[in-house]
Amino acid sequence: MKFIHYIEKISGIDIYGLLSLGIFVIFFLAMLTWVFKTRKKKFDEVSRVPLDN
Repeated sequence: MKFIHYIEKISGIDIYGLLSLGIFVIFFLAMLTWVFKTRKKKFDEVSRVPLDN
């Protein structure tokens, strides 16, 4: 039997796909928000850290 036949027999499996998609979207939007709210000066400071040693 193919793998898809085993998955089709599990009841409630569709919620896992929706849940994982929801977690990904929330994480992506949170990171996107963080990037746009963080000041450029902070990124400049962090980018110089390896060179300051």
